[in-house]
Amino acid sequence: MSSNKKDQETKGIRSTIILEIIGKPPEHLIETLEELMKKISEEKGVQVLGKKINEPILMKDSKEFYTTFAEVDIEVEDILYLAIVMFKYMPAHVEVVEPELIALTNNGWTDILSELTRRLHGYDEVARVIQIQNAQMQKKLRELLPKNKEIVGEPPKEKEIKENKEEFSKEKEVKEKAIKKKEKKKKD
Repeated sequence: MSSNKKDQETKGIRSTIILEIIGKPPEHLIETLEELMKKISEEKGVQVLGKKINEPILMKDSKEFYTTFAEVDIEVEDILYLAIVMFKYMPAHVEVVEPELIALTNNGWTDILSELTRRLHGYDEVARVIQIQNAQMQKKLRELLPKNKEIVGEPPKEKEIKENKEEFSKEKEVKEKAIKKKEKKKKD
């Protein structure tokens, strides 16, 4: 891609994100939101322009948990940085304030979609590991409990555990090959 096309991509994107949090005590919620906003301001390509933390309130139908939210106005160098903020901090809401029209090259789209795919694969990997560990723990628990005790849920089938492990290994291998191929292309 020529630098001329890269220069045509939209820069300086302003956005408002809303970070929600639940917990106790209420002071801890404010401290946590302040820490999150500090971390956001330290992200590469991100500048915090303004922030407002709302006072924690008792959650509906709860006598001990509080909820609050913060509105954070940010400006990112380009849309990729906004996508990274979304995945890293998982805001409850994102609004692109300006510009109204965002230009992006195919390489810009590739960067965003690659980041999205990388994150989703990471989440999928964690979910699969937890699923395998859960199945293994259920099996051990069944072995330890007396025969007349019953555990909620179906016991994992050995075949399912083995298939999940094999599928996980294959996906990891494919992912590693794709990363190596991409790195090789960047070097060329």
